Amino acid sequence: MATNIRVLMRLPASTRAGTIIEVRLLMQHPMETGFRPGADGRTVPRHIVRRIDAHFEGERVFAADLFPAIAANPYIAFPLRATRSGTLTVDIAGDGDLAQRETATLTVT
Repeated sequence: MATNIRVLMRLPASTRAGTIIEVRLLMQHPMETGFRPGADGRTVPRHIVRRIDAHFEGERVFAADLFPAIAANPYIAFPLRATRSGTLTVDIAGDGDLAQRETATLTVT
């Protein structure tokens, strides 16, 4: 069974053609580095978001590899030039079985 995290994805629902919009992602995730000792003295296993891939109508518009130094609840923002209406798909992958997809529709006028 895949792990799910809470993801808030924000972008305008509509915009004019040619406008550069900002896509914002806030992921509720503890981001354990794998180096911290737990209460029992054992190292807490690593559990991080490793990869974010964003595609607009099948074309990659953003990608990022994340590492253990990223803080808990990572926030990612990236620009997107609005040229046509369509669907933005963001795939999030992480340690263990973390695999999640978020989608949003953008209307260009």
